[in-house]
Amino acid sequence: METELISIALEAKHQELGAKMVPFAGYLMPLQYTSVVQEHKTIREGVGIFDVSHMGEFILRGPKALDLIQKISSNDATKLNIGSAQYSCMPNDKGGVVDDLIIYKLDDQEYLLVVNASNIDKDWNWIKSHNTDNVEMIDRSNEMSLFAVQGPLASQVLQKLTKVTLADIPYYTFVMGEIAGIQDVIISATGYTGAGGFELYVPNSGAEQLWDAILETGKEDNIQPIGLGARDTLRLEMGFCLYGNDIDDTTSPLEAGLGWITKFTKPFINSEALQKQKAEGITKRLVGFEMIEKGIPRAGYTIYNENDELIGKVTSGSQSPILEKGIGLGYVTVPHAKADSTIFIEIRNKRIKAVVKKTPFIKK
Repeated sequence: METELISIALEAKHQELGAKMVPFAGYLMPLQYTSVVQEHKTIREGVGIFDVSHMGEFILRGPKALDLIQKISSNDATKLNIGSAQYSCMPNDKGGVVDDLIIYKLDDQEYLLVVNASNIDKDWNWIKSHNTDNVEMIDRSNEMSLFAVQGPLASQVLQKLTKVTLADIPYYTFVMGEIAGIQDVIISATGYTGAGGFELYVPNSGAEQLWDAILETGKEDNIQPIGLGARDTLRLEMGFCLYGNDIDDTTSPLEAGLGWITKFTKPFINSEALQKQKAEGITKRLVGFEMIEKGIPRAGYTIYNENDELIGKVTSGSQSPILEKGIGLGYVTVPHAKADSTIFIEIRNKRIKAVVKKTPFIKK
C-alpha cells in the first residue's frame, strides 16, 4: 500500500512553472525546472529561489525549553542570543545521530527547531520522549513554507521587497520582519548552497504572495526557480552533510567531522560515550574526495587503497558543475583520511583513481 504524498502549499505553481516533480521524503517536490547544471550555475553566479517547504519546524516554549534543547542536542544552545541560529545534531543513545538541525532562538523561552523532512515524525517522537519537564511543543511543519533565496545577487533582489536592512543580518542570525507586504516573516541569513543568501519562513497563507513577489522583483536579475537536484550538487561542492547519506543512526558526529558542534562542556544524550570515543580515537572518518581519472562516484560505491584493500564507502557523489569533475564524500579508515591521500573508487567493476580533499571543494 502506497503512502499518500504530502502536498506543499505551492505544488500547483511548480507544476505550472514546468518543474519535474518527484516524491522526496514523503512530499511531492520540484527536482528541476530546466537542467541541474544550469540551475546550479544560476545559484553560483546569480540568484535563484528554492521551495524547501518540506522541512520540519517545531516550536519549543517555556521556562525549561533550553534545558530540553541542551539535553537532546550536541551543540551548546546557551551561546544563542535572541535573533541567532545554531547548527547542531541530536545524538541517539547508540553512538549515531537522530538528525541534524538548526536551532533558532526566537525569545528567552521560545525556540524554533528546523529538522529534515524525512525525519519529522522520528524527531518529534524522540524529543517528546525526552520532554520530562512538560515543555510546550508545537509542530508547525504543515503550516509553514520555507523559501531559500540563494546566490551572490540574493540580497540585491530581496532588499527591494523589505525595509529590513539585509546587510545588517550576519551569517547564522535572523530577524522577524515584513517582506513583500507579509508580516512576521523569519528572514534568516542561512542556506545550504555556500553561495550566500537568505531563508524565509512564512505561513502557508502568505507563501504564494511571497514567492510571486520574489520572482517578479528578481526578473531584472534573471532569478530562476531551482529544484532539489541542484540543491544536492551545490551542498556537495561545499562538503555539507546530507542526513540519510553522510550521517544517520549509525554514524557518530565525531566520525562525520562534526566535532565542532559536539560540545562536551555540558551533558547531553550519549555525551559520555562520545567523549570516550573522542579520547580513544575514531577508526573511520568522513572525507571529501575528487576524481583524478574520469568517473562519477555514487552513494554506495566501495573505496579501496593502493593495495586493493577495502577501506570505505562513498556516501554522496556527483559530477561537480563548477569543477567539471567527479566529487564525493565517503567514510574511510583513519590512516587514509589525510588530505592528498590516493584512494580508488570502484565504478562499474573498475577501480578509478581519486584523491582525498579538504572541503569545501570550491572556494567562495
